[in-house]
Amino acid sequence: MKINKVQFITSATTPNHYPKYSIPEFAFIGRSNVGKSSLLNTILGRKNIAKTGSKPGVTQTINFYCINDAISLADCPGFGYAKIAQSKRREFITMIDHYINIRSSLKLVFLLIDIRREPDEHEINIINKSLNKNINVMIVATKCDKVSKNEINAGVKKICTILNLHPESVIPSSKTGMGKNIILSVISEHCQ
Repeated sequence: MKINKVQFITSATTPNHYPKYSIPEFAFIGRSNVGKSSLLNTILGRKNIAKTGSKPGVTQTINFYCINDAISLADCPGFGYAKIAQSKRREFITMIDHYINIRSSLKLVFLLIDIRREPDEHEINIINKSLNKNINVMIVATKCDKVSKNEINAGVKKICTILNLHPESVIPSSKTGMGKNIILSVISEHCQ
């Protein structure tokens, strides 16, 4: 899939702020500091379309982007970062839950998990909520540029074991562009 046009549409905290279009949508969800915005910038081939920061928690809204006037991407707020207030963490999880529950154009959730850590109940809940709404989930193992190839293989195996997945359900990714073409191919497949 070739990306010719990328447009930021809006930021939303509640469903009445979501874009009204019905084009296929793909959500990027994960813990704070997992690299959602960096991955989006890599996929889109733009440096700063999605805001990134040195501190976790930059994304605090659901940010919608349109690609080629035909596909929507949603960058969801990170959850689970220890230095944000418990109430803010719950707010982000509730925001993501509402989004998954009511967004009829949502085709697939890309759930990002840091290759160096184990999935926990937050990731499992997102998978279950998505699958209960008949929304497919693809796991993206991020931060692969921070570890060796052997550690990538071990990390993917660990994620698959905990989540009871086949290794082909996990896409390793990094800032170097690893996984970009696979993610774009998965998006294309789900648009047909």
